[in-house]
Amino acid sequence: MPVLTPVDLSDLPATLADFWTEYHLCILSTLDREGAPHAVPVGAILDPEEQCAWVITRRGSQKVTNLRRDPRLTISQVDRGRWSTLVGTAEVLEDEGSVARACEMYASRYRTPSPNPERVAIRITIDRVLGSTQVLSDA
Repeated sequence: MPVLTPVDLSDLPATLADFWTEYHLCILSTLDREGAPHAVPVGAILDPEEQCAWVITRRGSQKVTNLRRDPRLTISQVDRGRWSTLVGTAEVLEDEGSVARACEMYASRYRTPSPNPERVAIRITIDRVLGSTQVLSDA
């Protein structure tokens, strides 16, 4: 299984960068209080300019509760035999600028999110990228 580490998001193989711009829902896995995986569907967006990935969600969600306790996570997406997983750590951010950036990035891959006063941004620092040879082929 090919692995990229350290990760410079502005220098990803083209096939991998393209895969993370295609419309695919992702699975975000966090750790619950017993250390068991908590996996939920999300929209995730790579931000090469800020060297991170973003997820938007509701302040009171279980994923936010889990990440505030333990910031380790994975985000995976799959399309038939093509797959990729990001491994990293998260910060839950509530400031207007971070939420606006996350929403802007989300809209570039999915759709413009409707207003939500409970919205927070999850900013993910990516430590490793794993993937199938189809997405890491020019690595």
